[in-house]
Amino acid sequence: MKKYMLLLLIVICGLLQAEILIPMDHTQSDHLKAYGVAFEALKEQYVVKWLLNYRGGSFLMPDSDGLAALCNIRGVRFEWISGGNVASIMAEIQEANMEAVVLEKDPKIAVYIPPNALPWDDAVTLAMEYAEIDYDRFWDEEVLAGKLADYDWLHLHHEDFTGQYGKFYGSYRHTPWYQNDVRVNEAMAARHGYTKVWQLKQAVAMKIREFVEKGGFMFAMCAATDTFDIAMAAYGIDVVDALIDGDGLDPNYKSKLNYSRCFAFEDFELITNPFVYEFSDIDASDYSRLRGAEADFFQLFDFSAKYDPVPTMLTQCHTNVVDGFLGQTTSFFKDKVKKSVIILGEVPGQNEVKYIHGNIGKGTFTFYGGHDPEDYQHKVGDPETILDLHKNSPGYRLILNNILFPAAEKKELKT
Repeated sequence: MKKYMLLLLIVICGLLQAEILIPMDHTQSDHLKAYGVAFEALKEQYVVKWLLNYRGGSFLMPDSDGLAALCNIRGVRFEWISGGNVASIMAEIQEANMEAVVLEKDPKIAVYIPPNALPWDDAVTLAMEYAEIDYDRFWDEEVLAGKLADYDWLHLHHEDFTGQYGKFYGSYRHTPWYQNDVRVNEAMAARHGYTKVWQLKQAVAMKIREFVEKGGFMFAMCAATDTFDIAMAAYGIDVVDALIDGDGLDPNYKSKLNYSRCFAFEDFELITNPFVYEFSDIDASDYSRLRGAEADFFQLFDFSAKYDPVPTMLTQCHTNVVDGFLGQTTSFFKDKVKKSVIILGEVPGQNEVKYIHGNIGKGTFTFYGGHDPEDYQHKVGDPETILDLHKNSPGYRLILNNILFPAAEKKELKT
């Protein structure tokens, strides 16, 4: 009976019009811009199917001269395939660890970026600008005003939600950019009635939590990952040294931390010394024993596309081994990650995970350790990565998976 149904499907689909397939395996000329084409198709209200685990997570969309021309303009490889070939692909997907996920609409994207120019780039904004995906800039003012309610997806990158200015005090407190960052944040705190920056950042983090609980998608990289959870655990508690904010931290802060409010981590200890370039013992960064770019990598897990579509979407790639990269928060010790959190990628043989995902209320979060997937040890003041040189970057593909993920039909997002 099953074979008969598949044969019938092939016959019926063979009568249909041709479609455009954008392969995402090693044949693709520009993986990153391919995501931008998928977004543009959604903006134009075309039905797009994300073929999970089929040729690296390929995209299937209606035959359109406009979409074909867009692929050619942006240097994205595509194939015209007949209705019969579409049916064959769907039959293959039905029989294997694959799935065809329907993408509904282009998600509305917000990126949390301070208004003052800081001496580093943001891999997510680089990816979106290269792929030509629209996004809006947000900061504390907009978050506290409740404007996140108009968005589907929020990205956080460098922000230090502990109110310690990235813990750059030890090395950069005399630089103009650091001093300006302090002034800008103190002014924002005062404008909203807070006497301390850490109080402002905790309030912002709590508003972001509300956004997620109501169904929003949050993606964080680098220091925004662990500092967000630290702000949740330490909500209402002063954990900032006097050198940073002028008064001492709460002497009983350790007993007051509430890990139940955290998204991803538990049972961690804070590092409050302002001269130590680390927030807590969540981060697995160890600059005294760097593996080096040639030996540093992490491995993506293989999920069931039919039963676990969400983690499968987030790990779509043309390889399951991805080059490692450092950041202020490089990766996470596995024993600090809550058991309810899904590990998407880890460093083999180590107590170290790089890429995690979970649910909070009606929404989700994904944390991705490290700063820039194509700059192993990005330093303050280094020039931004030129993505024209990294069109097929597996590490950047994981970022773009997250941006496309909220476009899936709601039924696909239930885990």
